[in-house]
Amino acid sequence: MKTIKVSVVTPDGPVYEADVEMVSAKAQSGELGILPGHIPMVAPLNIGAVRLKKGGNTELVAVSGGFLEVRPDRVTILAQAAEKAEDIDVLRAKAAKERAEKRLQSKQDDIDFKRAELALKRAINRLNVAGARD
Repeated sequence: MKTIKVSVVTPDGPVYEADVEMVSAKAQSGELGILPGHIPMVAPLNIGAVRLKKGGNTELVAVSGGFLEVRPDRVTILAQAAEKAEDIDVLRAKAAKERAEKRLQSKQDDIDFKRAELALKRAINRLNVAGARD
């Protein structure tokens, strides 16, 4: 089966590098499915899971926004933050989720609600990718 090289990179360095059969990601314009030979494109990503199909298995990487660049032989994901499912610290993600929920429930004027909402989305995404449920 044909494959395409995928790189997930953050400012801290590479997170994932492999040849995969298909890449699925949540772009701002909607869900994208990329196969080998896809037309070149660039798309901004939402907070979400990148699904990488490889040898009948699906690997997950949690990304916190960024950009996806597609070339016929390569997909590069430049993410602000990214973690493979097995690298996610579930306890830390649960603590972040609880902190964000408390901030959103608080009625204080000095709370940045947009920032708290994004923190909550990132924490929920990390928990979903890690397979943790409440």
